[in-house]
Formats: sequence, structure tokens, C-alpha cells
Amino acid sequence: MTALRPEREDLYGDSPYESYGPAPYASAGDPPTAPMPTMGAAGPVGPVDEQATALLSPVDEETMALRIPDPLLGPESEPIRASGASSASSVNRPPPGGRAARRKAAKRRGGRHGGGRESAGPPSPSAESEPRRPLSRVEARRQARQRKPSPGVLASRAIGEVFITTGVLMLLFVTYQLWWTNVRAHAQAGKETHQLQDDWANGKRAPGVFEPGQGFAILHIPTLDVVAPIAEGVSNKQVLDKGMVGHYGEGALKTAMPSAKTGNFGLAAHRNTHGEPFRYINKLKPGDAVVVETQDTYFVYKVTSTLPVTSPANTSVLDPIPRGSGFTEPGRYITLTTCTPEFTSKYRLIVWGKMVEERPRDKGKPDALIE
Repeated sequence: MTALRPEREDLYGDSPYESYGPAPYASAGDPPTAPMPTMGAAGPVGPVDEQATALLSPVDEETMALRIPDPLLGPESEPIRASGASSASSVNRPPPGGRAARRKAAKRRGGRHGGGRESAGPPSPSAESEPRRPLSRVEARRQARQRKPSPGVLASRAIGEVFITTGVLMLLFVTYQLWWTNVRAHAQAGKETHQLQDDWANGKRAPGVFEPGQGFAILHIPTLDVVAPIAEGVSNKQVLDKGMVGHYGEGALKTAMPSAKTGNFGLAAHRNTHGEPFRYINKLKPGDAVVVETQDTYFVYKVTSTLPVTSPANTSVLDPIPRGSGFTEPGRYITLTTCTPEFTSKYRLIVWGKMVEERPRDKGKPDALIE
């Protein structure tokens, strides 16, 4: 007979009886016995290497007569949880199986290194509140590349910023041209008008030849509610951009003064921006009054005709007998010139008038300024 042998203490233990090899003889006279057949669920399947079977397959409890139970397992093969070191040892036991099984278990726990063991139930609030594990260098670089905008996005942003800046600059320029230049020109023209009136009252200015940019008269257009100083010359910087009306009194475009017995008194002013005193002279009709006030005289003109469009090079409109005005003989005329269409300087708009009254200042204002 074969003697009873104790069951191995652990699947991975160092017991010499770990395998199911031949049992030691009870006595020297006992004959050797054949290897025990491996028992399966349906019965014996034939003799196999018992040591290899013990190492490669789990213990089949049905084939064992007696066994020593695992101290960490209960009767139903469930872990016996104890406090202290026994509980820690049961949690830290390596999973059964080979290296491949341990790797799979480590992956389920979150990685081979440093990953926590997955819990069977839902995560507790304390576990959810724990800080996330730090990103690896590769993950950090990948997230940085994802956050970094693409060249197309950068280009579209740059183009958008250029358009926005250009739009803002254009808006500021338009505001300056249409609003601020008028504000500044009105202030300068009003100051010059008051200065002229004060000088006339104090006798500081006398009729005669005036320097370029020097004011010498005041233009009144009652129908358009225009009151603007008249200065010598038609320079933009010295005269027109300051909201004043310029007199053609220099060079080949020199015209007569209002006090002359015959001749054409030629004036120019802005139609848009910089005070725009001639903004609405296209609305003047024959018979409307235009008054030129000097230190000692009021000169009253009546509008006779208008030339809506002509070339800027058509200087014949300033002749002593203006061409196209309808005048056929010498007289005392006035010519108003400005740009057309509005907000451009491509063509010129011309308005002519003829003097109908010369009234000294000591006799009071003419009826055209009283009505």
C-alpha cells in the first residue's frame, strides 16, 4: 500500500510534496506502483506527468482525499479578511496565474507601475476628490500640441486684426475729416470774424493791399445762413482749411476787389470739410442776395446764373466779363467757385452775381441782412 501524504500548503509553496510524483515506499519490500491517473470531471484521462500537472493546472478538489486548507481561505474559497497585517497581506497577495495574467491585472489597475488596484464597487467620494496622476512627458507634449493653434488659425487671426485696425483707422480718418475739421475751422473762422469786427471798430485796419492769409472782409449769404471771413489768397493751408473764403488776388488768377468800379470779384471755399462755407451754394437761385461787408461799406450782389459742372482748368469763369455767365459788357460782378460733386474735387461748381447796391456802413445794414 501507499502511505498517505499531506496536501501542499500553497500553490506556489516550497513543499517537497508539491507534485503528484510517486509516493515513497512504505517499506523496502513494497513494489513500485504506477503513476496515478489524472482525474477529470468525467473520470480518469490516463497517466500524465503529475509534477507538470500540479504546476500548470489548478488543484481539482474532487480528486483529493485529504488536504490542508489555505489559512487565508474560508470553506468556500473566499478570502478571510482580518484586521491589521492579515488584511494587508490578503490585499497585497499576487493574483494567481502566470506573468501574462499578472500583467493584465496590472493594466486593469491602471498600469504596471504605481497604479492603484481597481475596486469592485463604485468609487467613493474621497477617491473621486483625489488629484489626478501627473501626465507623462509624452502626454503633456501631445496636449500642448493640441492646444497650440494651427498656422491657418494664426494667419486668419492676423488678417482679421489687420482688417479691424484698418477699419478703425478709416473710421478715425472719416471722423476727423467730416467732424473735427469742421469744428476746428468754425472756431478759427469765428475768431477771425470777431477780430475783424473789433479792428474795424477800433480803426486798426484800413482798406488797401492785404497780405496772403490776411482777412479783410466778411461774406454774408442770408439764404444759406453763411457768415465767413474773406482772406487774401486761395491757399488751403493759410486760408481755405481755416474755414475762411479765399479771394483770387495773386498771379494769373488775380481778380478785382469789390470797391473797383468794374471787374469780377472771385472767391473760393470748401464745399465739404474744413468749415464747408460753400456747402449749399448749388441751392442759390437767381435773385438771392450775397453781401460783402468791408470796414466802411456793404456791397450787395444778386445771383444771376449758375454753372453746375466745369473743368478745374476753366479759368475763364474769373475773367472781368466771365465766360458762360451771360454777362456781355463790363460791370461789377462776383464769382463763387467750389468743388463738385460733394466730397470730391474732380469738377467745379460756379455761381455768378451782379452788384446791385453799395451801402456805407454809417447808413446801417442793407435790407438783405435785415430781412
